[in-house]
Parts: sequence; structure tokens; C-alpha cells
Amino acid sequence: MTLSEQAGIELVQQLRAASQLMQAWVTSSWQHDETGLHPASAMLLSDLVVNGESRPSELAKRKMVDVSVISRQIAQLVAAGLVERRPAPEDGRAALVRASEEGLTVLKRWREKHLEFVRAALNDWSEAEVTALTSRLGSMNDALRRTIGEK
Repeated sequence: MTLSEQAGIELVQQLRAASQLMQAWVTSSWQHDETGLHPASAMLLSDLVVNGESRPSELAKRKMVDVSVISRQIAQLVAAGLVERRPAPEDGRAALVRASEEGLTVLKRWREKHLEFVRAALNDWSEAEVTALTSRLGSMNDALRRTIGEK
């Protein structure tokens, strides 16, 4: 595919704007969250629910961050009772983490808040339009991940 400079720049600008708008909403909504956790903690908790019990190194790889970042987030989540940590059976020095029952409850509440926001913002979109955009963004993200992995 040949992407014109104009189309490429416009795509990057729209993606940046969408990211900034989501970040502004997340930051605003989190100021009133009773857990006191950073929004990145919710993303880590969500990853654990989707992918199941994991080693911190696996989480770091999936989130594309250093394991020290993940370790701090896990510590916060454990302290809040949202994540449980246990020694890995094959290597007691390594840890496995998973969402706790309280973590599942809190994540459900966080997801409901996100859905309310997206539904309000896209209330005049059809289900088909949202599904089509989601599919295209998923394909784009897969392509971006492949390109990052090639370097």
C-alpha cells in the first residue's frame, strides 16, 4: 500500500486526538475513584482477567513496559486486594498473579463507567458502525504490533 503524506499525517493526528481525549476522560473519572489507584492499574487488572494468571514478565511483555513498572502496579493491586500473588509451582522464586474476586468486582464497575462514556459519546452511531470501526482499529493495531516487532 502506498500511503500519501497527507493521509498518513491525518491518521496520526486523529489517533493522537482520540488517545488524548480518552486520557483526559480517564484522568477526570479517576479523580473520583475510591480505589485511589492509577488508571494503568485497571488496564493491568483487565489484562489478568482476559489472559488469566500470569508471571510479571509475561505482563510486562504484553504491556510493552519494563518489568519494574509491572512490579509496582502489581504491588498496588495486591495492597488494594484486587490481585493475588502466589509462588510459581515450577520455580518458587517466580511469582504468578491473578485477579481476586474483589478485583473482578472492581473491574466490572470500571468497565461499566467506560461503557457509559462511550455510549454517551457515540449515541448516534449504529452498532454496525461501531463494529466496523472496532474491526479496522484492531487490524491497524495488529499491523502496528507486527511492525514494532520487526525492528
